Amino acid sequence: MVQVNVSLGGLPKRPVREAMLSPAGFKGDRQAHPAIHGGPLKAVLLIPAEVTDELVARGFPLFYGALGENLTTRGLDIRELRPGMRLRCGAALIELTQLREPCPELDIYGEALSRAMEDDPPLGGYYARVLRPGLVRVDDIIAVQDIVV
Repeated sequence: MVQVNVSLGGLPKRPVREAMLSPAGFKGDRQAHPAIHGGPLKAVLLIPAEVTDELVARGFPLFYGALGENLTTRGLDIRELRPGMRLRCGAALIELTQLREPCPELDIYGEALSRAMEDDPPLGGYYARVLRPGLVRVDDIIAVQDIVV
């Protein structure tokens, strides 16, 4: 895990050393638009650091947490992630539920960002639900546990 990120609502999310993850999401984290983001199937947003790095290389003024992700990971290939994959994140277990669709809030980093995130592979990251709550820390190992079909 590169970063664990939370905010009091909206973008960006800021890094913390650790946070308790529950089915409602990370303690201390809120969404600016809870009717759209959050809830049991979107409790966590995961974006690999490689996605942010690629978008920065394309000229977007981003940093880890800027896209609103709770978990910034390294070593997970966005092209290999699928709904149903279960990932161990420190003491917690999450299950990927759906791709994150870019929203207009991201336009603060450039109007073309949302379009760039819709590339193949999509670069919006993945929402996840929490199967097993637990403490998640920076530098915890994140590993694929299994895939539900």
